[in-house]
Amino acid sequence: MLAVVVAAYALSFFQRFAPAGIAQDLAAAFQTSAASLGVLAATYFYVYTIMQVPTGILVDTLGPRRILALGGLVAGGGSLLFGMAETLDGALVGRTLIGLGVSVVFIAMLKIIAVWFEEHRFATVVGMSMLVGNLGSVLAGAPLSALAQATGWRGVFVGVGVVSVALGALAWLLVRDRPGSSAAAVSPAPTFPPTPAFDRTVILTGLLRVVKNRATWPAAAVNFGISGSFFAFGGLWATPFLIQGMGMSRATATAHLSLYFAGFAIGCLVVGSLSDRLRRRKPVVIVSSHLLGLIWLVWLSGIALPPAATYGLFALMGLATASFTLTWACAKEVNPPALSGMSTSVTNMGGFLAGALLQPAVGWIMDRRWSGTMTEGMRLYAPEDYRWGLLLLAAAAWFGAAAAWRIRETHCRNIWNPDC
Repeated sequence: MLAVVVAAYALSFFQRFAPAGIAQDLAAAFQTSAASLGVLAATYFYVYTIMQVPTGILVDTLGPRRILALGGLVAGGGSLLFGMAETLDGALVGRTLIGLGVSVVFIAMLKIIAVWFEEHRFATVVGMSMLVGNLGSVLAGAPLSALAQATGWRGVFVGVGVVSVALGALAWLLVRDRPGSSAAAVSPAPTFPPTPAFDRTVILTGLLRVVKNRATWPAAAVNFGISGSFFAFGGLWATPFLIQGMGMSRATATAHLSLYFAGFAIGCLVVGSLSDRLRRRKPVVIVSSHLLGLIWLVWLSGIALPPAATYGLFALMGLATASFTLTWACAKEVNPPALSGMSTSVTNMGGFLAGALLQPAVGWIMDRRWSGTMTEGMRLYAPEDYRWGLLLLAAAAWFGAAAAWRIRETHCRNIWNPDC
């Protein structure tokens, strides 16, 4: 069951970061400016952000099985439309449907892990699932770029659409919302907090409880800064920056991107396991997020580095970025257990909101500084143009690092007190 959900999560990661691997192809196909290309990539994040709280509510009430099945169908249709789009408007519609369909996957996965596994193993299992799921982001780097050059990027997205529909069908057949919810259960189901009824008053009361809890917001702020800069950079601007801003070939640039994602995937497992073993959340987030901020300063400096150093820094950058994955546990452990879907979705919304804002904002800054140079129908930006745009991402990362100091330490257990 978990394998099906993680496979759908891997596909959502592929869709999230695919524009970075084919940024040059998209710019050529639709003749876009940097700002327009940012909007095309960020459309995914717009709808994903809007859907986070509704997804948390649906997961806590209807259960993950139904929404995973529906999400697979919607994302599959969007991928097919995106692959066949002849205009930028058509691609925007397809990208919107992709974001709508895959927006349910992660929160559903967190809910399944929260229900089916012991609380003190939550971060470890999430990290393991993200390690596997991040294979999708690794594939969105060098493999996607190579395949797009060999067969065309459109066929890739048509094929991904078919796979998405198939995973939606498998979710309907195999996923179960809770232990004991099917005859296949092999052991007595443990006692869990009651699932909120699908009642407007109950839903709003639960959501307000999460939103009014001041301990929720530091985790959301860390997610906003760290994952927001990750989504904007890894999701679009990393490859163009490395090609035009640092003079790398396309193959070398996408190899850096894949290494970035691989470091993040490994980091998800390392950070989660380390936090669970130490029984601490806050120190791990603080150290990792500040390391990430320091690496951003290197890219802004414009220092010429040997290939070994740039590869190493990209891997380390991915590893440090994984610190934001602890924010879901931080939010879950300071809110009522029955509202784990809502608490994680509110926190998750921060990162996707940042991604939605930062991707086009970086492009807008670059367009303001663009000298008017064109090459093969595409705009050519100077290294300084990229560094001015990336300054915004570095600022977001440091904002997340500063917010880490405000996280409430839970010692890897739920500390919510209904009397407080």
